[in-house]
Amino acid sequence: MSVAGQDRLFDQVGSGFMPFHDAEAALDRIEALYEEGVKRLRDAFASRQPAESFYPYLAFPLQRGSIPHDVKPRFGVLLEPGFYGTTLTRPSLFRSYWRAQIENLIECYRQPVHVGLSRRPMPLPYVMEDAVTGLTEADLKLLQDNYALPDLHATDDTIANCEIIPDPAAPRALALFTAERTDYSLARLHHYTGTAPRHFQRFILLTNYQRYVDGFRDFARTQIDAGGEYHAFVEPGDAVYTRDGQEGQPVDSLPQMPAYHLCRKDGDGITLINIGVGPSNAKTITDHLAVLRPHCWLMVGHCAGLRRTQVLGDYVLAHGYVRDDHVLDDDLPTWVPVPPIAEVQVALQEAMQRVTGLEDRDIKTRLRTGTVLTTDNRNWELRLRALFTPINMSRSIAVDMESATIAANGFRFRVPYGTLLCVSDKPLHGELKLRGMANAFYRERVSQHLMVGIETMRLLRERGVDSLHSRKLRGFDEPAFR
Repeated sequence: MSVAGQDRLFDQVGSGFMPFHDAEAALDRIEALYEEGVKRLRDAFASRQPAESFYPYLAFPLQRGSIPHDVKPRFGVLLEPGFYGTTLTRPSLFRSYWRAQIENLIECYRQPVHVGLSRRPMPLPYVMEDAVTGLTEADLKLLQDNYALPDLHATDDTIANCEIIPDPAAPRALALFTAERTDYSLARLHHYTGTAPRHFQRFILLTNYQRYVDGFRDFARTQIDAGGEYHAFVEPGDAVYTRDGQEGQPVDSLPQMPAYHLCRKDGDGITLINIGVGPSNAKTITDHLAVLRPHCWLMVGHCAGLRRTQVLGDYVLAHGYVRDDHVLDDDLPTWVPVPPIAEVQVALQEAMQRVTGLEDRDIKTRLRTGTVLTTDNRNWELRLRALFTPINMSRSIAVDMESATIAANGFRFRVPYGTLLCVSDKPLHGELKLRGMANAFYRERVSQHLMVGIETMRLLRERGVDSLHSRKLRGFDEPAFR
């Protein structure tokens, strides 16, 4: 890229750019620009005066000849010269994540990053949510006439969906999500889970039963009381429990998908979310969790066992998925394979063995590895005549309603994923999910299953998160940021 072409792109995306060879200095500049913009909007709204602020922009122009031949990390790779950039938001939330990404660029390419103001305005509702509550008709007109509002034309998943063809005359994406797409999801996360984005941890357990929540709450409070690696437990309503006591009270009326956070100082604790039942919820929550760039998300739920040899309480470790959920067909076609992540699979099986105490020779008596079919029809049993052949042909060993969705969205958003299910019924063999049978099953298995999920997260964290982010989640033309 010529110097003139580079200058043209700088002018196209923003203004006031400064080069930085140090990640901390670049982050300080990003945070200062963002906070200045937020303050300008808040002050203007308080006085009912029009104002406009812009998101910070991070640029990384890469000249021909400056790409080393030995750069082979799992992420942070730019294979072609060009002008790369992204808008940024909420530096207080993403600073440690950005630090790792920026340091990687500077170290690998020996080139500075550039920080300036973009030409994308900050929507007022994203920087002061209380500004849009209890609005009158006159207030709404004031907002529309004087401030930027969320723009869906600039909020989509075209980058993550690999839908952008490189254009030498246009900037190329440095990250999977723009600032507006990120702010959109942060607002939705708070709405759906009842907890602020700052509480979310980077290891995420997803479940579809309240009993797992009850067990997690008991485990979390015990961990906090004992001291050690976890310092706080947060429940819906942003109620925070520490060794010093309770600050705030959990909400009486739970949100749609309540979240519970067992927090570590470094953010590598565990978040548990009860996503309820169905692929729509599974897609919705993972669409929004993805902007937080978690290290892993795992499904720990229940399933229908399809093999006669399975018994209630057996575990199913998915290594393949039949995607009969349909909610992601437009974003990730069903012909795209969703591979297992080896590091997650190994950790899940090892955690299951540790928690149950089973010897190697006995592990297959309780754990079955195979294909899980995820359906969007809770009463799929009533269509057995139509599903009999597809189930048999796919060699599926279990049916559920969330696992393939969660795995597919993990693949789509480059978030390591895994599934460990527990057999709660066997409808093909006459063992339906009846109330008495289910209660006995829950009493015996829920606590153990939850502990397998928690132990898996501990193992993954202990073995190092860098090795967790597999190259199989990345294509040949990718944004550099993980």
